Amino acid sequence: MDINILTDTEAAMLQELIAASNHIVICGHKSPDGDAMGACLGWREYLCSLGKDAVVVLPDAYPDFLHWLPNSEKVVRFDKNQERATKLFQEADLVCCLDFNAPNRVEDMEKALVSSPAKVLVVDHHLQPSFDDASLVVSRPEASSTCELIFRLVWQLGGFESMSRKWASCIYCGMMTDTGGFTYNSTDPIIYFIIGELLTKHIDKDKIYRNVFNNYSSWAMRFRGYIMSQKLNVLDDLHATFYAVSRREMEDFHFIKGDLEGLVNEPLRIKGVKMSISLREDVERDNLVWVSLRSVDDFPCNKVAQEYFEGGGHLNASGGRVNGTIADAIEIAKKAIYAYAELLKK
Repeated sequence: MDINILTDTEAAMLQELIAASNHIVICGHKSPDGDAMGACLGWREYLCSLGKDAVVVLPDAYPDFLHWLPNSEKVVRFDKNQERATKLFQEADLVCCLDFNAPNRVEDMEKALVSSPAKVLVVDHHLQPSFDDASLVVSRPEASSTCELIFRLVWQLGGFESMSRKWASCIYCGMMTDTGGFTYNSTDPIIYFIIGELLTKHIDKDKIYRNVFNNYSSWAMRFRGYIMSQKLNVLDDLHATFYAVSRREMEDFHFIKGDLEGLVNEPLRIKGVKMSISLREDVERDNLVWVSLRSVDDFPCNKVAQEYFEGGGHLNASGGRVNGTIADAIEIAKKAIYAYAELLKK
């Protein structure tokens, strides 16, 4: 099976970029998820295998259930080590931007990123990449995940055989999390070819699943149950649901990053539901609400995200934000659902 994704010219360009660089910074988006973490750590291991000095720099914290990922302890957080992170960007020969389509997706780290004198490589699977001065952009919106793309790049560059079980675990984790355990955006046979190859590295896929999806605290379980029983709004006639979580509720349930990961998928288990919307107040900044959307079949939750929540993403998995109160976000969510009523009813 041919899984190469670069033209010969692009592959040569990527090899030249890597060969000419000694100090490489790898960065992912704000609030990094399993795909961003897996891609960054996996790409770092590949570059290190070539003798490169490669460092992962992320804007902020990653979820507690990803702390098991190999070499995650070596990640430099911009919000905790701003001076060091900025210096790394300034001294870099190459900056690799993984799993985000525009510099503003790193938010507070954007200035350090765009002011770096380094050449830029972008590898991403989101729509409409917007990097004006990148040396090479590998954008494949049809891909299941950025980790899939990292696998295919390493494969095409001839590095797969030398990669370790740790590397394979990172790649598998990212592919698994960005497809909801291979339940959406995962119909391409290439994905399962890649899984088969990753299994040759003797990864424990069941343990990876448990580490990610069965790794909650008792408070997190209570919180998730509370939201589903007390906060979930089900619009039966419109085949949609939404719930809103306040900062106060997060404090009451001792919220830590990752406690509500994947919860937006749960309402899709209700018979007939086509779209689920999660609204969550930012834990630090006022008048900011984070939005996650999930859908099934051909309902385009990415269009809803783009039109109503300053966001976007994939057909069945998207995100955005509301610059306002949680009450404002609830009203916008209702407005969005009713605007798409006819399509939801089909």
